[in-house]
Amino acid sequence: MNLTMLKAKLHRAAVTQCDLHYEGSISIDKDLLEKSGILPNEQVDVLNINNGERFTTYAIEAPAGSRMIGINGAGARKAQVGDLVIIIAYAQMSEEEAKSYTPRVVLMGEGNAVV
Repeated sequence: MNLTMLKAKLHRAAVTQCDLHYEGSISIDKDLLEKSGILPNEQVDVLNINNGERFTTYAIEAPAGSRMIGINGAGARKAQVGDLVIIIAYAQMSEEEAKSYTPRVVLMGEGNAVV
């Protein structure tokens, strides 16, 4: 049996832009992707702390050092610039693997700086 476990999380990231007319996805600063272990094109869930909205999309790379968290496409209807979000990636693993796996959790602070 495989379990779906938390792989990585960016906690309390601030949305820096919303682009309704982009084809979709969430743009995440390349440095934040690397710190969290989330890969470009990986499926993620986005949980909006401000309004309770949740949606699934995929991550794309924003320029390194930009601290960008950009909600694109239809997801842009579920967030506003300044909203705090939690971005979560999951992984499938056996129960045995899950018992020893530690997810990467990146806590975000002011201006999307890593705390």
